[in-house]
Amino acid sequence: MTRWKNWTAAAGLTGALGASFLVAGPAEVAEAAPSLRYTTVVSGLTIPWDLTWVGPVMLFNERDGSLFSKRAGAGPRRVSFPLPRPYLNSEGGLLGMVADPKAATNKLFYTCSTSASARDVRVLRWRLTADTRAVAVGKPLVTGIPLTSGRHTGCRLRFSQKGVLYIGTGDAAVGTNPQKKSSLGGKVLRVYSNGTVPKTNPFYASGGKARYVWNYGHRNIQGLAVRPSSGRLFTAEHGSYRDDEVNAVRKGANYGWNPVPGYDESVPMTNRRTYPKAVRAVWSSGTPTVATSGLTFLSGKRWETWNGALAVAELKGEDIRLLFLDRDGDVTSTRTVPGADRFGRIRTLQQGPDGLLYLTTSNGGGQDRIVRVTPS
Repeated sequence: MTRWKNWTAAAGLTGALGASFLVAGPAEVAEAAPSLRYTTVVSGLTIPWDLTWVGPVMLFNERDGSLFSKRAGAGPRRVSFPLPRPYLNSEGGLLGMVADPKAATNKLFYTCSTSASARDVRVLRWRLTADTRAVAVGKPLVTGIPLTSGRHTGCRLRFSQKGVLYIGTGDAAVGTNPQKKSSLGGKVLRVYSNGTVPKTNPFYASGGKARYVWNYGHRNIQGLAVRPSSGRLFTAEHGSYRDDEVNAVRKGANYGWNPVPGYDESVPMTNRRTYPKAVRAVWSSGTPTVATSGLTFLSGKRWETWNGALAVAELKGEDIRLLFLDRDGDVTSTRTVPGADRFGRIRTLQQGPDGLLYLTTSNGGGQDRIVRVTPS
């Protein structure tokens, strides 16, 4: 099985950053690669963490708890959003967000945030009204995802092709959490959109919090993406001083992070000495790390030879990496995306309903933006 380490950065492009610019596909790639146009959709933001679409309406958030809507051709509007006060220390705040698969009609969307009062990470369900307000729907779907100092909070949300919600969590920098199935930290969780737990989850019979667990042994999941051709889930995960990872998810599997005693970050991300059956990453950064973040698959003929590639955002690496996968989900080659290194830290990647790629930056101080990437 092919595993990849140590991405090689593509040569940077120079010049002033405008609202829109065109980048030719690199000459060194033998197969045709699309030329790309980058267009700033929204600017002046501070840490926009995720974006999604409720029908024709783009929703995007900021980590401080702000929520905005945007329709094509119109400017962004702040959404009235009664989110309980988020815990904003370290990596905490309003994090992952995803629309319901039937959002075009039911107007539902879901958020993951750190709660200042409950001191946990929780998943909430909302409905977007016709006058652009967000109304809470029912009780929280999931509570009790661990929160300590705000470090390693996760949290990414994505739906399966069958409409089941995946939740990628962080270990809260507590060494025992990733391997302990009674903790929701350092896991991929799986629930129905109404908050009930599927009986097909691998540890359902164990009861308690273990019922929610789909797989375990993760450090700090930042990205989730479902492969259109197979329905398989992939994760992006932060390593310590080495080995950021992209993983192909297996039901009930252990991914090998076990930083004990205490919180020992010198241990391997995938500790196969302690756990011989731990699943190896399909891609690992080695040293130095690049801070892998959001994931999305490029889908559609206009992406030419990139159709089907897994796009991976880099925060520290300040770039986008494409992973080309075979039918089994193994990486056959990688490359960076020309022009993506102009924007600084990239947090989230999402393919929109128009088939185009959208990215959010994470530079802070009102310097962030949402950018649309169009193959042309």
